[in-house]
Amino acid sequence: MMSPGFQIITPDGNKIRFLYYTETTETASAFEKHLPFSREFMHARLSGFEIWIDTAPLLEIPQENASIFAEAGEVVIAPVKPQRNKIWGCMGIFYGEGRLLDAGNIFGKVHAEDFEKLKLLGDQTWRKGGQILHFEKI
Repeated sequence: MMSPGFQIITPDGNKIRFLYYTETTETASAFEKHLPFSREFMHARLSGFEIWIDTAPLLEIPQENASIFAEAGEVVIAPVKPQRNKIWGCMGIFYGEGRLLDAGNIFGKVHAEDFEKLKLLGDQTWRKGGQILHFEKI
């Protein structure tokens, strides 16, 4: 199930909307408290079709809906604890399938009608380098 979420605004003005998974209420609630924010996202080297940061909002939440496998369109953030987690402080947005180095909370997914914009963003980040993305409530 899905519930209201957030959007990102790309450097070229595209808006890409995401919905929260209803089974990740603690993650979504904690993430919402940090909105709005902006960060420079990079393209991943190892985990697949992913743009990511290692300066994610730090969320004091338990692991919920945690996995190392992400599907195209999903958003993942690592909780602060356990600190042994290899992706602590990271956030990723997948525009294709991927595999994380450690378990992260998969807490949302792109609106189906915005998926092509997300793929374009991923491709631009891969080809051109870091992209500053602005996150805000819908």
